[in-house]
Amino acid sequence: MRLVYAFLAGSLFGIGLLISGMTDTTKVQGWLDVFGNWDPTLAFVMGGAILPMLVAWQLTRNRTPLVGGRFPAPPRVELDRRLIVGSVLFGVGWGLAGLCPGPAMASLSFGGAGGIVFIVAMIVGMFAAPKLGAQLDRMASAA
Repeated sequence: MRLVYAFLAGSLFGIGLLISGMTDTTKVQGWLDVFGNWDPTLAFVMGGAILPMLVAWQLTRNRTPLVGGRFPAPPRVELDRRLIVGSVLFGVGWGLAGLCPGPAMASLSFGGAGGIVFIVAMIVGMFAAPKLGAQLDRMASAA
């Protein structure tokens, strides 16, 4: 049953990405181009995601999920070098490609070679990041 709920949630998420235009790389790059031909319409997509999530986090406090074990713990709120560097790299990649992981997965069915290249690069980055992060930590502690 858990897989059915996961499939339904993922499908709803993918459909929402398609309808909102998040899988259209030119629309996303237009949203990020605040000093050029800015397209503010994705602000409504962001608000449409953040506001219900705020309510959901409040409603799930001291409750257990219908399927699965537990809700995840709230994230740490400390700003460290890893978070800042990772955020910058994510933003640069998002701006250059016009895709982030969710829309990239949704665009695989119609995105052509560009979507596939993005996914492959994302997977390589996911495997390389822990090793690179450990290396940077060693270099920072040695300095």
